[in-house]
Amino acid sequence: MPTVSAHVAVTLAAHVDHVFGVMGNGNAYFLDALCGTDALFTAVRHEAGAVVAADSLHRASGRLAAATTTYGAGFTNTLTALAEAVQAHVPLVLVVGDEPTSGPRPWDVDQIAMASAVGARTYTVGRADAAATTVIAVEHALTYRVPTVLALPYDVAALDAGPVPETLPPYLPQPLAPRGAFADGVVQEIATALASARRPLLLAGRGAWAAGAGAALGALADATGALTVTTALGRGIFPRSEFDLGVAGGFGGEKAMALVREADVAVVVGASLNQFTMRFGDLFAPGTRVFQIDVAPAATHPHVGGYVRGDAATVAAAIVAEHATLEGASPSGWRESVDVASARRHEPGDGTAADGRLDPRSAAARLGELLPEDRVVVSDGGHFLGWANMYWPVSSPDRMIMVGSAFQAIGLGFPSVVGAALARPEATVVLTTGDGGGLMALSDLESAVRVAGGRGITVVWNDGAYSAEMHLYGRKGLAREPMLIPDVDFAGVATALGAHGVVVRAVRDLDALTAWRARPVRDRRFLLLDLRISGAVVAPFWEEIVRASS
Repeated sequence: MPTVSAHVAVTLAAHVDHVFGVMGNGNAYFLDALCGTDALFTAVRHEAGAVVAADSLHRASGRLAAATTTYGAGFTNTLTALAEAVQAHVPLVLVVGDEPTSGPRPWDVDQIAMASAVGARTYTVGRADAAATTVIAVEHALTYRVPTVLALPYDVAALDAGPVPETLPPYLPQPLAPRGAFADGVVQEIATALASARRPLLLAGRGAWAAGAGAALGALADATGALTVTTALGRGIFPRSEFDLGVAGGFGGEKAMALVREADVAVVVGASLNQFTMRFGDLFAPGTRVFQIDVAPAATHPHVGGYVRGDAATVAAAIVAEHATLEGASPSGWRESVDVASARRHEPGDGTAADGRLDPRSAAARLGELLPEDRVVVSDGGHFLGWANMYWPVSSPDRMIMVGSAFQAIGLGFPSVVGAALARPEATVVLTTGDGGGLMALSDLESAVRVAGGRGITVVWNDGAYSAEMHLYGRKGLAREPMLIPDVDFAGVATALGAHGVVVRAVRDLDALTAWRARPVRDRRFLLLDLRISGAVVAPFWEEIVRASS
């Protein structure tokens, strides 16, 4: 007879196509049953990597993600990755073993309390309700766009539970429409303000992409003549890149950010306006009228003067329709009057920095020219974040995946490759990581090599330090020894794990990427570029953080 674990596995497999995990005592029966379903199981080497791989699969595909670990230490190893997924609003189901119903053993911990502490709800299955509880967990994850933990008590997992029952599909809410006369009035106010603006601006974030608002926002930009700009996670959402200023905040070009400050009306769609996007309050000029459209209960920044709560695509379409009814409304002409391409441009670097090591700006610029156009970029967290976001354009928001930035974590890079590679089998997955975070995640370099193979590239920004701390606290005179990392041969480690590792000390060494691309995918190995960069070159976004912290 099917077990409780089989009820969970079969029901979950109806809603997901991949499950990532590490096998242990608490999930052995679940994984055994999962192997009899259509869902693909992919093993990673660290439990945090299981959640990260699932997270990145969702961000690259939009699909519900799933992961699994054992109880105790297996579960506690997921907490940083789980907190990141919570704060990034990633719907996934984490199936974990848990303490038996008879009570905790010496090695058990209160997993429900731990999951709750990072913002994830737990549903515990029983013998009679395992399939229904699984659907509830799926429904919760999709409705609230948050990770959900599905717990299998150790003494219940292998019990006979009878035939797997049919279950109802999860109920999902419809897109949130603006409600009431007040919301309608703000929509009219936004349309009127854009019609009269001399320098209109649209700013979009990942929320706009999740809502499918790209086409409506493109129509609004065309109707009003607005320049556009995005958050780091919204890159590529606007259809007309020739009028897009790039990323708002410290990843943006100085001339581009100067143009943003010239805007007299700015409409923000699906972006939370965090401190980095807002340049710590300096993104918009004091006289700019700022409107926001989001699903949050209220405006998320004090600079917002008008707010509409609703689905980004629905509200954007309503503004377009309202704008079309206004007599004399026409495009402002602002975007045609400025040199957008020049404003977006970043410093090319000096090739070699003053300390004799590779200038990361020059390396980033050259990589932007050499990387395959079909790339999906996945990023760990750290000071190096600036280089990929400044110099490597992507074609849409689901091709720039930053796992770790929501929770300010590092060390989640290598398993991100796994989920992205399975989500986008037609694309080249490019990981950008630092030496500090790379060492934290090193166990799943093997997973990345195994899964991505000849479609995978990793760029390690190797400067022998925790540079974020070096450029902030080192300047304040704190002891630098804890901020330093002894030289690590990432190229050698990668080669030992079956990849092709290349040490890059000069821009010309990046020609190894050209040779790699020239070979058929089946004949290529995973490529790791170990960039020996200068720690003296500071990313502009980090200079902003340093100024704000001083």
